[in-house]
Amino acid sequence: MEEFYKGFAQRARDLAEKADPITRRRLLDLAQRYDLKSRPGPANARSMPPPRAIPPTVLFSGASEA
Repeated sequence: MEEFYKGFAQRARDLAEKADPITRRRLLDLAQRYDLKSRPGPANARSMPPPRAIPPTVLFSGASEA
């Protein structure tokens, strides 16, 4: 996954070289965000949603009305 984001960062930088000033700034900002995602570590880990209080199978396993 790290190489995936590094590749996107480089592609954004390549496009920025040929872009107008406003687009260049946005592309370089995007490249910086991709660089941050490409670095391994806990600061980068996606936060997992909190566990469900009731598993989804319990919600729908009761008697159904048809």
